[in-house]
Amino acid sequence: MIADDDDPAIAAITVAELGVGVELSTGRRRTNRRAFLDDVLATLPVIDYGIEIASAHTALLVAVRNAGRPRGAHDLIIAATARATGRTVVTSDGAGFDDLPGVLVRAPR
Repeated sequence: MIADDDDPAIAAITVAELGVGVELSTGRRRTNRRAFLDDVLATLPVIDYGIEIASAHTALLVAVRNAGRPRGAHDLIIAATARATGRTVVTSDGAGFDDLPGVLVRAPR
């Protein structure tokens, strides 16, 4: 789903989401998840939540409230990160990002 000429990065909140998966697992699964997270952090830039992302987050919060279709807090932060930085959300959960203004989404069909 990520092309060779894409410029992938992850939102800081994604680090927390992956970290929870590490901390809640045990044994081999924990080891594998920790290794995956370490690889992600060594490979991809992490985009911090700053003023520009907060402004995009505000716009998305208002849009989903006005539409009467609430979304998960972390998904909105990920979407705001993509919107503010001109990136595309790459996800296996396209429905969580449907119809968000100014947010491009790439999901499997």
